[in-house]
Amino acid sequence: MSEQESLLISVHMPKTGGLSFRAMLEQHYGEAFKHDYQDYPLAHAPKARHRHVYSEALAQSVAASRGVNCIHGHFLPAKYLLLADERPCTFVTWLRHPVERLLSHYDYWQRVYEQGSPLVSPLHERVISEKWSLEAFCLAPELANVYSAFLWGFPVSRLNFVGITEFFAEDFRYFCQRFLGNSAAVPTVNQRPGGKSSTALSLSISDITAVETCHAQDMALYRRALERRQWRLGGV
Repeated sequence: MSEQESLLISVHMPKTGGLSFRAMLEQHYGEAFKHDYQDYPLAHAPKARHRHVYSEALAQSVAASRGVNCIHGHFLPAKYLLLADERPCTFVTWLRHPVERLLSHYDYWQRVYEQGSPLVSPLHERVISEKWSLEAFCLAPELANVYSAFLWGFPVSRLNFVGITEFFAEDFRYFCQRFLGNSAAVPTVNQRPGGKSSTALSLSISDITAVETCHAQDMALYRRALERRQWRLGGV
């Protein structure tokens, strides 16, 4: 493989359809696919998270990425910025309305919790053991502006593609045609058992306003992504 072959770096924002997207990438890239889920960004305080990104960024190398054409997982993309100076990289991610993402995240943590599991982070443990309400979860400082936390130290303009979960089928088709040169079948976005949506959870209008204010940075990122999508589609 040429060292100049482009590397697709796919950032899986929690509860945005990333598992469905991952399945397609795994099928497309085969042995050249690598998952990167070991960082658990939300399990660490910001300072520890940022120190980890710096050390990981310095550890990346073209040699270590040889044979890999796609990396997908829960990580801060700044981790691969220095590698992008040495090898062409395409950065992509998906965003969802921040309030809807929070509802889905809360519902998911309630359903999958397993006491003593190494996959349960300290924060997840607190949410369950302290019986956080939906409102408390949505307004918790530890979970404020998740998108912005993931994109720390990374220029948003460096993202080559931002899909919108609410338009998953359309944006999925665009991505496949634009970046993979194919027309893969649109997968079903991961749903809770029984096909029920987490949108069955609800917040009052006043609570929604409070949550949007708490997550103002992510709301701005989401609106910017919608505008970027509209521009891509040829709209005003």
